[in-house]
Amino acid sequence: MTALRVLFAGEDKVARAAAADRARREGFAVVEASDGHGALRIVRNGVDIAVLDDALPGLRGLEVMRQLRREGNGVPVVLLGSCSEEIDRIVGFEVGADDYVPKPCSPRELLARVRAVARRCGVRFDAMPALLRFGRLEIDEAAREARLDGRDAGLKPREFALLLTMARSPGVAFSRALLLERVWGYDFDGDERTVDVHVRRLRLRVEERPSRPGYVRTVHGYGYKFSADPERASPPRGP
Repeated sequence: MTALRVLFAGEDKVARAAAADRARREGFAVVEASDGHGALRIVRNGVDIAVLDDALPGLRGLEVMRQLRREGNGVPVVLLGSCSEEIDRIVGFEVGADDYVPKPCSPRELLARVRAVARRCGVRFDAMPALLRFGRLEIDEAAREARLDGRDAGLKPREFALLLTMARSPGVAFSRALLLERVWGYDFDGDERTVDVHVRRLRLRVEERPSRPGYVRTVHGYGYKFSADPERASPPRGP
């Protein structure tokens, strides 16, 4: 089983970040969107569960869900609504929501609802954060730490998220654009050089020889991938 991939889509950046941060601490793979069109695109690309605020700009959460159901996309959806009137819940369920949660809602309750929907819909996922081991490197999702020979490598939050994203899928090449979306979020307005800068910093902390990286390999002209076999180090080339 793998980490549950959850989309949190909401216009309220503070509330969205609170829920997303707690989800990451509990071992979920998180993506975010601030508008309905972005949410629709991300779900089409593949998530396990979508948490949609009905107040999304561009396309309301209800409309995003309606479009997905028209396309035959059965991704489980938790719809966030601004009130708890019965008619709002009924409309949400009739359109295809798997749960309806009135706002405001605490991150703890929201994640409990997400897990309940996952179980109800038969979505299999790791119940607890994983401990990944690759030679001298240990990646602890629960502690949000990467350790070399048992010692904390001192990764910054973005560096850790970048490492974890790739380490969950060893050997899979990630484009810079995809890493930006998964680690920085759909709303990030920086460019792909941000990924290169963080990869350089990451290598300084986890690689025995950063100029010949064993774990974080460059896929030239595309992006990066994680290698579970650090002994076969890459030749010394650019990021």
